[in-house]
Amino acid sequence: MKVHQLISLQVFTKRVVARSYIIIILVSITLNAQGQDKLLAKANKNFKAFAYIDARAIYLDVAQRGYSSQNLYRKLADSYYLTGDLESSVKWYKKLTQEYPNDLDAEYLFRYAQSLKSIEFYDEADKVMDKLNTLTGNDKRARSFINKRNYLDFIEMQSGKYDIFSLDINSQNSEYAPSFNNQNQIVFASSRNKKTNDSELHEWNEMPFLDLFSSTIKDDQISLEGIKKLPGKINTKFHESSTSFSKDGKTVYFTRNNYIDNKIRTNKKGVVLLKLYKASLKDGKWVNIEELPFCSDEYSVSHPSLNHDENKLYFASDMPGSLGKSDLFVVDILDNGKFGTPENLGEGINTEGRETFPYISNSGRLYFSSDGHVGLGGLDIFVSVPEKSIYNTAYNIGKPVNSSKDDFSFALNEDTRIGYFASNRKGGKGNDDIYSFKQTEELITSCKQYVKGNITNSSTNESLSNVKITLTDTNGIFITQTVSNDQGGYAFDILCNTEYIISASLDEFVSHDIALKTTNVFEDTHNISIPLDPIKATEILLTSVEIKTGDDLSKVLQLQPIYFSLDDSSIQPEAEVELQKIISAMNKYPQLKIEVRSHTDSRSSYWYNKRLSVKRMRTTVKYIIEKGEIYWRRIRGKAYGERKLINNCTNNVPCTEEEHQENRRSEFIVRK
Repeated sequence: MKVHQLISLQVFTKRVVARSYIIIILVSITLNAQGQDKLLAKANKNFKAFAYIDARAIYLDVAQRGYSSQNLYRKLADSYYLTGDLESSVKWYKKLTQEYPNDLDAEYLFRYAQSLKSIEFYDEADKVMDKLNTLTGNDKRARSFINKRNYLDFIEMQSGKYDIFSLDINSQNSEYAPSFNNQNQIVFASSRNKKTNDSELHEWNEMPFLDLFSSTIKDDQISLEGIKKLPGKINTKFHESSTSFSKDGKTVYFTRNNYIDNKIRTNKKGVVLLKLYKASLKDGKWVNIEELPFCSDEYSVSHPSLNHDENKLYFASDMPGSLGKSDLFVVDILDNGKFGTPENLGEGINTEGRETFPYISNSGRLYFSSDGHVGLGGLDIFVSVPEKSIYNTAYNIGKPVNSSKDDFSFALNEDTRIGYFASNRKGGKGNDDIYSFKQTEELITSCKQYVKGNITNSSTNESLSNVKITLTDTNGIFITQTVSNDQGGYAFDILCNTEYIISASLDEFVSHDIALKTTNVFEDTHNISIPLDPIKATEILLTSVEIKTGDDLSKVLQLQPIYFSLDDSSIQPEAEVELQKIISAMNKYPQLKIEVRSHTDSRSSYWYNKRLSVKRMRTTVKYIIEKGEIYWRRIRGKAYGERKLINNCTNNVPCTEEEHQENRRSEFIVRK
C-alpha cells in the first residue's frame, strides 16, 4: 500500500483478522471445492474490511492452485491497485479483461489503463481507454482522453520546467503532504519512529500510523534539517496528515481519522473515515482541537488548503454531490469564524476518478492530484488558473515532477520558486518520499497557438514591409494589429478553438483577408503567408463612390450584367470577369459584407424556378468564397426564383430572348 492512497479518501478500519490466524487457515484447510469457498469467503471479508494485504494472500493461493473466476481476478487486481502497487495489478486486470471480455466494467477498464501507464505501456493503455469510451459513451475520463489524444505530446512540451532533489528527511516508511507553516519550516506526515507490533500497524498496508512532523528549511534553500514531532495534542495513535497554516502560524487545519476526545467513531458500516480539524498554537503547543462543522461520520473530508486571504478553505471529499471517488470542494470562512456551505469545484476540475490534495498558491493557482485527468499514470499533479474566480481547466505540470507512479501533495513558495511534493516512484527510501524542487520555467496554463507568415507582392514575389495586418473576430471586432517587418514577416499569439479573420492592407495593393479556425492542439503554429495584388491603374476604386447598406454593388462598380444560360447555373467566362471585380472590392475593404440575390425568368413552373435560383445563388457564393478566399461569414445568399422580375415578361406576355435574359441575373446587395 502507498499511504497517500489510504489517506486520500480511502477508509480505515480496525484489525478484524490477525495475520497469524490467516496463516493457520491456509495451512489447515484442504483446497477442495468447499475449502475454496471458505477461503474466498474469508478473503472477501478481509477485502470488504479494507485489509487488502490479508485478503491478497488467500486470493493468490486460490489462483495459484488453478482456480479462476471473474470475482477472483477482480479482487486480486484490486488488492494491488488499491494499495498502490499498480505494476502488480497489471497481470490480474489483463486476465480479467481477456478471459471475461463480454462482461467488462467501466471502472475496471479505467484501473487497467492506469496500471498499464504505471509501467509506461501508454499505447496499450490508450487502447483500453478507447474500449472504456465505447462501453460508456459518457465517462468524462474517457471523453477527456478522446479529446486529448496528443496528451503525451503536451506533457513533453510542459516537461523540464522543474529541477527535483531527494531529501534526507525521508525514512524507510512513508513521508508526504508537505506544507509551509510560515516559520521557515515545512510540516509533513510521516510514519517514522512508530512501533511495529500488530496493534500499531494499519491493516490496509501493514504500515505504522502517521504523525505530523516539522523540519527547518535550511538557509531558504531546498534542503531541510532538524525533524521534530509537532508539540501538543495534535498527534494521536491514529492517522494525522495534510496541514494548512494561517499566515501568522497560530492556526492549523489538518486531516485526522474520525477521532477526538479519545473516542473513535465509525460510519454505519463500521468504517473509520477522515475528518478535518482545527487547532490553535498556545505557549508553543497545539491545543483546542475542533472538528470542522461540515464533516460527517458518513463521508470523508480531508487535505485542507487555506487561500492567501484566509477566507476560503479548499479540501477533498466524497460527500454527497461528488462527481467521482473524491472531489475538490471550497467553503467560505466567515467573519465570525463560522463556515459557509461547501461547494463542489465543478466538472472543469472534478472527474469520475480521484481529485485530491488541493494546494492554493498565494497567486490563487490551484495545484492538485488526480487520476481522472489524462496523465502519465497513477496520481499526476495538475494546475488550474482561475478565470473570474472559477477553476475551469486543468493542465498536467509535466515531468520530472509527474511520473508513471503516484505524485501528489504539491506545495510551492512562488517567491522563491522552491517547493515540495511526494511520490512513490522508484529510487526512494520508503513507500512515499518527499522531494524538493526548483521551478525554472513558467508552465503552460492556457491553450495557446501561434500564426506567422510573410506578406509578398503576388506579381514579383518580393517581400512587402510595413504592411498593416489586423486580427479580428468573425464579427469584425478588432483584437490586435501589427505591421510586417523588413522581410515581410508577421506573427500573432492566438487562442485555441477560436475563429479569426487576418486582414492585410498596403497602399497601392488590393487588401486581402483570410479566415482561420484554430484547433485544440496545444502550442500549434499556423503558417499563413499572404500575397497582395498590385492595384491596376484602370481599377475602379470604391473610395470615389459613396455606398450604403442596400446598394447593389454591381451598379456601384458599373459591372456588366452577370447572366446565366437557359436552365443553367454555371458561371460563364464573361461573368467571371465581373465576379473578380466583386472579389477585388471585398479584398480591398475587409469590412464589406454582401448578400447575393439570384433570380430566374418566368418560364417553367414556379417551383422549378425556385430550385434553379437556389443553384445559381449557391454557385455564385461558392465562386466568390473559393476563388477570392473570402471569409464565408461575409457573404450570404437568397434565392427568389421568378418572384422579382425586372420587366413584364411573365408567362402570358410574349418577350424576346434578350428580355427574358434580363431576369436571369444575380445581384450583390451591400449589408450591415
